[in-house]
Amino acid sequence: MMRRTSVLVAVVAAVLLAVATGGTALGSSATTSRAASVAAASAAATAGCGKTPTLRSGAQSIQSGGQTRSFILRIPDNYNNTNPYRLIFGFHWNGGTANDVDSGGTSGFTWSYYGLRQLANNTAIFVAPQGLNNGWANSGGQDLTFVDDMIRLIEADLCVDTTQLFAGGFSYGGGMSYALACARATVFRAVAVYSGAQLSGCSGGTQPIAYIGLHGLRDNVLNISLGRSLRDTFVRNNGCTSQNPPEPAQGSLTHVVTAYSGCRSGYPVVWAAFDGGHTPGPVDGSTADDGARTWTKAVVWNFFNQFQSTNDTTPPTSPGTPAVSNVTATSATLTWTASTDQGGSGLAGYNVYREQGATDPLLGQSTTNSITLTGLTADTEYQVYVRARDGAGNLSANSAIVTFTTTSTGGDTTPPTAPGGLAASGTTAGGTNLSWAASTDDVGVAGYDILRAPGATGGTFAQVGTSATTSYSDTGLTPSTTYRYQVRARDAAGNLSPVSNTVQVTTSGTTTGTCSATPTVQSQWGTGYVIQPLTITNTSTSTITSWTVTFTLPAGHTLTGSWNATVTTSGQTVTARSVSHNGTLAPGASTTSFGFQASRPAGNTALPSGYTCTSA
Repeated sequence: MMRRTSVLVAVVAAVLLAVATGGTALGSSATTSRAASVAAASAAATAGCGKTPTLRSGAQSIQSGGQTRSFILRIPDNYNNTNPYRLIFGFHWNGGTANDVDSGGTSGFTWSYYGLRQLANNTAIFVAPQGLNNGWANSGGQDLTFVDDMIRLIEADLCVDTTQLFAGGFSYGGGMSYALACARATVFRAVAVYSGAQLSGCSGGTQPIAYIGLHGLRDNVLNISLGRSLRDTFVRNNGCTSQNPPEPAQGSLTHVVTAYSGCRSGYPVVWAAFDGGHTPGPVDGSTADDGARTWTKAVVWNFFNQFQSTNDTTPPTSPGTPAVSNVTATSATLTWTASTDQGGSGLAGYNVYREQGATDPLLGQSTTNSITLTGLTADTEYQVYVRARDGAGNLSANSAIVTFTTTSTGGDTTPPTAPGGLAASGTTAGGTNLSWAASTDDVGVAGYDILRAPGATGGTFAQVGTSATTSYSDTGLTPSTTYRYQVRARDAAGNLSPVSNTVQVTTSGTTTGTCSATPTVQSQWGTGYVIQPLTITNTSTSTITSWTVTFTLPAGHTLTGSWNATVTTSGQTVTARSVSHNGTLAPGASTTSFGFQASRPAGNTALPSGYTCTSA
């Protein structure tokens, strides 16, 4: 997968103005729109249809807003100038590039355009725009204009279905995708926002558009609450029934995808929450970030692929009766005889439902004729059936129902053995590294919980993290402070081991006067502002390994968001401490990763003051 150190180092630089685990569990006024109904829209062709194209795959440049802007274009290998194609935009994160999106980084083609290019299989045109200063501040709407200009250029030269424009992006790119959902809802059919926030503005924001949001519970760069806020904008706009969708448990390393009910026809809203951090490529059962193995690409592709410009109204044949295997307390595997498509739009996949009465919830989706359902309830009977879906969104008749009962958690009541030999190393002013000997279990160890207590004695041990391996790095600690650690193992049934031995560490002290903090007002408005970056510079003659910045908010101001630092407040005093990826600075080096947003009373133009920096 692509390296995204820069994502965590510098992800927010614009205004936050206002905001199934296994197989994927899904559960305004009228407007004239290019984005036609999902049911059966005929392709709306562009001027480029029938022309010999002059554009070629690769790097492109264009004049937009008085500037030379660039983007990468990928045209299908078997391009046919009489066939109207989908047009899909992939926006990079802050510090990323168009090439990162286009190439797929270290995961290569499997992660190109967030994995969608591989799944499209030469059925779509892809665009990777390059942001100014590697971001999407969208100052004065200039990035919206850039998108408009790219669309105009591409549609004039290539054959594009104007009802089939899509956008997606991670982090800052998610903020830009959200800005398009707000301002260009009549141009784009749907957007996918990976771990985003309102970073690039929201001009308009009152019209419906198909929307999918994906966000990690443990995102320490853009808190999941920011993603929920974006989602709720389109829950309202699309007329969906408001709900608090289910999300996976902390430490489960799973995901849950919920499809909102009651949405206006053709304007669904889907929310995918996962137990992970700030990443577009989580992998179930792992802390890895892997574009080749992530479930997100299939979920987003299936969401986009349901919108077809076709007159295919013939559903696929019904799947065969599902067969059940590998039933546990929380999971089961289903397989069935594949359906066939009969209408010409192609078989897109399968939906798996639980029969429950008037409304049967969707337990999962699969692009093959099998699925492993996870996150099930122990000792519970399930009656499930499968329906096939084609590229036009037609659903087959139900398969026969299969019934199974998950096992009781009593099937495995044996906890793992206690981890051994817990030790700490590499302790600095702001962090420490822990390692231990592996536990054993009669079924298998699922992971480890890291517990921490303050001080040399007393205090309560509380969980501060999890690990799938036998090591863990704890960061954001306070200099010259003593902590105690314990580790415990857990198995798939939820049994917890006894705790390990206790290890005690004391972080090193600070040396004052060796760094400086310089704020930059990135944007401000009547009731708030964004400071980005707050540049931290090592002014000493030796390398520092951590920094702590303090400053004072004016009376009536409230911190509403921050990124790339561990932040605490006491009254109007704010303390920000470096995190693992931005604390180490060579002499004279700087980091521009940290920033924050604050609200203030209307008419109050004051800004924070008294910035000080200390380091270790």
